[in-house]
Amino acid sequence: MLTKYGMNQWLPTAVIVLPIAAACAWLAKTGEPIWWIPAAVLVVIWLCFAAFFRDPPRRPESNDPHIFVSPADGTISAVIRVAHHEATNGPALVIRIFLSVLDVHINRAAQEGTVVNIRHQPGRYLDARMAAGARVNENLLLTLQLDDGRKYGIRQISGAIARRIVCPVKVGDRLLRGQRYGMIQFGSTTELILAQSDQATSLVSEGTRVYAGRTSLARLNSINSTK
Repeated sequence: MLTKYGMNQWLPTAVIVLPIAAACAWLAKTGEPIWWIPAAVLVVIWLCFAAFFRDPPRRPESNDPHIFVSPADGTISAVIRVAHHEATNGPALVIRIFLSVLDVHINRAAQEGTVVNIRHQPGRYLDARMAAGARVNENLLLTLQLDDGRKYGIRQISGAIARRIVCPVKVGDRLLRGQRYGMIQFGSTTELILAQSDQATSLVSEGTRVYAGRTSLARLNSINSTK
């Protein structure tokens, strides 16, 4: 299945693919032995397109309601605690995920909640593998509020190749755990931000391979605790 978030790219791709397909058909009909060359080009273009915009179904590996699932596919590049983060308005646990161009780029909600803030920050386009990129690159921070009033954030960060952040949700939208909400196109970084005061525990470490909507990334002591 291909994601709807790639619709802006589907038409330009079709403009390229259709003439090549027509050329293949014409060459094959005329008996030209080189018809397989444009056909091979066509197959490669389609495979690259389908691979990047693929959208496989996912289910959480745990039914524990305290678990936050990964918001992205990729590899854990950092698990850090910061003194203050705007998503939590205080100390926070930040789990950073690096996505290569070969990864599925769909972003998913880590836990059920209501979108209470969306903040887009213009910036640079450093290599997503660089720690500095997480600080200065263009990014979009989505803040969600849980049913008990606590908040968490998911931050989409651009990279040297990834320069288009897709996030069509609006303030007030309700997202379920594992629900698709956007993507970053062509390699990037995604962060999950949880309030440290809530005693958030990371279930992964640097180098762990994770999958959006499926891998258990972190746990809160109790989602139903008092505000």
